[in-house]
Amino acid sequence: MGGGNGQKAKMAREKNIEKSKANKGSQLEANKKAMNIQCKVCMQTFICTTSEVKCREHAEAKHPKSDVSACFPHLKK
Repeated sequence: MGGGNGQKAKMAREKNIEKSKANKGSQLEANKKAMNIQCKVCMQTFICTTSEVKCREHAEAKHPKSDVSACFPHLKK
């Protein structure tokens, strides 16, 4: 005879616990790899999902004498 619903639920819980243990860990390494936008003036890095607006805000706030394209050459139009 097969197991009841209680046994199936217990097995599913154990299986999910094993899956979650494998995925645990720090996100820091992945975050470091995603920091691929860099200001050429001060060398500050930004995560790859940073918008053009945030890059412009950084350039205007930190480097008012420099042009935005000097800080972020990829924003040239």
